Amino acid sequence: MSIEHVVAFNIALIAAIASPGPALLVAIQTTLRSGRTSGIAIGCGLGLMAAIWTMMALLGLQAVFQIVPWAYAAAKFIGAIYLLYIARGMWRDARDRIETKTQPARHAFRQGLLINVLNPKSVLFAAAVLIVIFPENMALLDKSMIVLNHLVVEVLFYTLLAFGMNTQAVSNRYLKAKVYIDRTASVVLGALGIRLLVDR
Repeated sequence: MSIEHVVAFNIALIAAIASPGPALLVAIQTTLRSGRTSGIAIGCGLGLMAAIWTMMALLGLQAVFQIVPWAYAAAKFIGAIYLLYIARGMWRDARDRIETKTQPARHAFRQGLLINVLNPKSVLFAAAVLIVIFPENMALLDKSMIVLNHLVVEVLFYTLLAFGMNTQAVSNRYLKAKVYIDRTASVVLGALGIRLLVDR
């Protein structure tokens, strides 16, 4: 493994994190609704589970999904139901006023873990990127460094996002357009959940 491999992996990883999806949408909404601390906490949960998926991909979990396809189907179904549950809550609460009480960081962290633990496509993406970028038969130390690198990149990304989104100007704009933003996010998450259900 060389520095070029790590740079290429990080570029692909940042592009994946920044692309619209359940993790990014929920991280943004949590920061805007509940504050910077909760935004960082949910990012830590998302990052930890994503790094665990990368570790599992390095250990060959993709092969397990191929050998036992019902396990992947079950994970997809549970993940889809969870996304639809989140989407329903966002739509229902879109017109509610923002509570001044901050969401506990531990709750946000747990939500971040659940979102990515119920997203089996994360491991398939990680496996595909790992196969393309890194050489075969890497040492255990190299694999450990990849997992640690993944965790650090994810946590840094969501921490910077939480600081950037948690400004007074951004918060004021969110409050003015809350119902539209929340319901748009709800539709996107609902569509992702339905896609997981029907996608073969």
